[in-house]
Amino acid sequence: MNRGLLLIVLAEFCFASATVFAKLITNSSAIPAIEITFFRVSIGVAIAALYMIKTKTSFKPHNIKLVIARAVFSFSALIAFFYAVQYGSITKANMLNMTYPVFVFLVAPFFKIEKLHKIAFLFLLIAMTGIYLVIFPDFSNINLGDILGLISGILAAFSVITLAMARENDSTVLIVFYLMAIGTLINAVFLVPVFVMPQIQQLPLLVASGIAGILGQVFLTMGYKHVNARAGSMVSSARIVFAALMGFFFLSEILSLRIFIGGLLIIASIIGVSTLKKQIAANEEQ
Repeated sequence: MNRGLLLIVLAEFCFASATVFAKLITNSSAIPAIEITFFRVSIGVAIAALYMIKTKTSFKPHNIKLVIARAVFSFSALIAFFYAVQYGSITKANMLNMTYPVFVFLVAPFFKIEKLHKIAFLFLLIAMTGIYLVIFPDFSNINLGDILGLISGILAAFSVITLAMARENDSTVLIVFYLMAIGTLINAVFLVPVFVMPQIQQLPLLVASGIAGILGQVFLTMGYKHVNARAGSMVSSARIVFAALMGFFFLSEILSLRIFIGGLLIIASIIGVSTLKKQIAANEEQ
């Protein structure tokens, strides 16, 4: 397998593993999701800062507005995602979060990043059908975790768009540093009223969830240096498979035929959008 693709597969495995650790924590304690994200971003800001100091990278961004916008959208998506894990299943949370490439393709034209093509609405329809099958809403009793999972996917789309805009002026490591730094500050403010002192046996799970998430980010960044966005986004959908299998084997989550088909439709929409992006890019080069 291509080195870049392998790194992205490893990244998605780490991201899925982080949700398993998080779910094990929330299932066995009163620790809220926002406390889990605090461990992730606080560990991340320390690592990013040390790397920037070692490489003598400037801490001053060229476009502070875009860097902050990226941080706010990304952190909001992260919070919504981990609360989706807390209140729902890791299978559904990951499936719904991974719809972000479709929303990116639909929203990007409004930021003058990409052109909107009519066929994109076909992929949106496929994704929405998949989302409906995954959530299968009973409007008399809507699962909060499912709603938050979908919101995390929409927020992640805006995070990706602002990242693409911010990268025009600032480096990836600086953008990640500000994401983690701003996330740590916001996280700390909201964490104080609901903080639960972890027991000794819960600390390894908290640290493992944070490290797994950070490793996922590192592997993903390294992977995209060796593959194009189309191949990367297609391989990234492997997280849906990892999450479904981990949820089934480690958390006894139900993997029904309906959820399975919904997941396949979401993956199909991601592949469709990625393929369309490549065709558009090829046409623009001609």
